[in-house]
This record gives sequence, C-alpha cells and structure tokens, in this order.
Amino acid sequence: MWTGAATRDAVDCRPMHALEQGARPTPETVAEDPRRWRMLALIALAELLGMSVWFAANAVAPQLATRWTLSSSETGWLSTVVQLGFVAGTALAAVLNLADVVPARSYFSASAVAAAAANALLLAAPDYRSALVCRALTGVFLAGVYPPAMKMAATWFRERRGLAIGVVVGALTIGKALPYLVHALPGAGVTQVVLAASSAAVVAALVVAVFYADGPAPFPRRPFDLALVGTVLCEQRFRQVLGGYAGHMLELYACWIWIPSFLAASALAAGADPASSASWVALVSFVVIAAGAVGCVLGGELADRVGYVRFVVVAMAISGGCALLTPLVFGQSPAVLLTLLLVWSVAVIADSAQFSTLVTRVVAPHAIGTALTLQTSIGFLLTSVTIQLVPVIAGWLGWRFAFPVLALGPALGIAAIRRLRA
Repeated sequence: MWTGAATRDAVDCRPMHALEQGARPTPETVAEDPRRWRMLALIALAELLGMSVWFAANAVAPQLATRWTLSSSETGWLSTVVQLGFVAGTALAAVLNLADVVPARSYFSASAVAAAAANALLLAAPDYRSALVCRALTGVFLAGVYPPAMKMAATWFRERRGLAIGVVVGALTIGKALPYLVHALPGAGVTQVVLAASSAAVVAALVVAVFYADGPAPFPRRPFDLALVGTVLCEQRFRQVLGGYAGHMLELYACWIWIPSFLAASALAAGADPASSASWVALVSFVVIAAGAVGCVLGGELADRVGYVRFVVVAMAISGGCALLTPLVFGQSPAVLLTLLLVWSVAVIADSAQFSTLVTRVVAPHAIGTALTLQTSIGFLLTSVTIQLVPVIAGWLGWRFAFPVLALGPALGIAAIRRLRA
C-alpha cells in the first residue's frame, strides 16, 4: 500500500518544472541497454499486428450494413461495442491488477490469440446481434494487448520514454488502419479483411511469446490488492492526467471511425460516383489514419524535449482547430480535403502516448500497469459517447457539419491538464 507522500519517494516523480523541461539525461542516469531499440521495434511490430482486429469490421462496414440492412446508428454500434468491450476488459484487468500480477509476455500473447479468435467468429455470425457479441469480445481481449505493450516498452526506457511509448502508439495507429488497406486491394471483401486481421494478431502473439523479455528497468510485481484502483485514483496528479486524456479520447476515436463516411459523403458532394469511389475512400482512409503514426513518433521526440504537458496542450489545440475547420473543406478538391485531414490525423493522436508517459511518471512503480489500464478503461468508455453522437449530428445537419462538435474534447482536455502544469 502506498500514499501520495510515499509516491514522491518511490517513483521518478521529479518536480513539475522538470517534467516541463522534458526528460534530460543527468550524470547520475544509469546507462541505457543497447538492446532497447531492437526490443522497441519488436514491441511495435507486435502492437501493429495485434491491433489490426480493432477496425476489421469498420473497414467492411458498408458490406455488413447491406448484409443486415443496418441504419447509420446500427452501423456505428459495430464500432461502439468494441470500445465498450475494451472498457469491460480493461476495467476487469484493473480491478484484478492483471497488468501488475501476470507476466507481460504471457498476458499479451494469450490476449492477442483470444482477440484473433473473437474477430474471426464475425464470419460465422448469422445475424447482427451475433456480430455485436463477436465485436464486443474482440474489445474485451484487446484490453490485454494495448496497455501491457506500453508498460513493456517502458521497462526498456528510463530516458526517452515519451519517444518509446510514442513509437508503440504509432504502431497501434497503423495497425488499426491496416484493414482499410487490405480492403482497398482488388477483390478483398469481408472474409479476406477479417481473416487477414486475425492472422496478423496470431503472428503478434507468437512474436511476443518467442522473442520478448522485460527490460533492465522492470516495474515490481506485487500480490493482488483489490484496493489498488482506489489508491491510484487518490493520486491528484493521476486524476489531472486522466482529465486531459478523457478530453483527448472524446475526439480521437470518433474522428478515426467516421472519417471514411465523411470522405464518402464529401466525394459524393463533389460529384463522384459512389461505386467507383469506394476503393479510393478505403485507401485514403488508410493513409489518413496511418499518418497519425508520424505524429506519435514526432510527438514522443518533441515531448521529451519541450515537456509532456506543454506538448499535449499544443497538440490538442491544433486537433481541435482542425475539427472546427472540417466544414470548410467538405466537398472541395482532394488536395484541399486531404491536407486538413492529414494535419488533423497527425495532431489528434500525437499526444496520446504522452498521457501514458505522464502516468508512468506520477504513479508508484508497482501500480503503473493498473494505472495505465484504468486510464484507458475510462478514456475508451467516453469514446462511445462521441462515436454515437457524430452520426446523429450528420443525420440532422449533414456530414459537412458532423465533426466540429469534437473540438469540445480537446478544450476540456486542455483545461484539465493545465492544472498539472500549474
């Protein structure tokens, strides 16, 4: 058991002015293991492949909507139940302290295989309700793929941890976009997209099971403690980071999930033929979402230099501004449209890893796995609100005006995280 006062002694919680200046090496810094970059590449590859099942149904949502005669709201639930399943999985993992009790290699590998199986069951779903169950289970098992990977990377990096976790989140971003790339290939339908994603997740499990090992700075394992979640929530600085992350998540997934629909509606408004533009929409959706990986890596590098809090404030301000500008580019030329969407994609995810990095800095080492899991659980719960809200607004006002409401998330996030800076 630990308290807020004990936390300052037990964890690398430098004064906030040090966080603002970034994590700079000092003469007392222990030398970093030279194997860390190779291991980071392995973790990133596993995360890219493992998270590909997340958007497998989104990439083929139009075909599934046609198969089961779904409305826009019902199609949105194919995404929302994954988020809710992930919330349930992370909440259970947080309460049971799984990320701090179970070895990361075993936890990640077993979860990736289970997620692959749940995703593949979508092909056997006889109806819409069965498909929702499959998608929800996929989200439950992904709770053991995303948060543990961030902790795994942190064990290899004392310094430049922001960059390391940024690389992991960047890989996750490309992985989530991967089904759109598969769908853009000639002849790739529901079966090909779903099986490709499940196969990738199985490969991710094998990569971690065979090649991964904890780094030279492992976080201490501890016995199960039911009160650990409450103890983490009692840490004021964790709650401030959580507030910023919550605002970030209110924007992120609604942006990712509905960009294909926004692109399709924009192309239609510009006079394009819906049938001939389908492959273009899938390919551009992949490019736009995957471009966020650039923001993750650059964000990690910049945040380590200028300070985590300062960086996330700037990133959220840019992403919120892009959301407000989307009506101006709707129906415009591809060059104008893609320029704004690419900037938005880079900014909307650039700060994500830094919220996780801040958690590793303000929470006691033995509770970091639980804290990261708790943070993602609450954040992903909030995503279900805006995922369902965007198509409702699109139904009222049209897709041109569907995204500006998302700017509210960054505004709330900035208000919360600035308290930590102060």
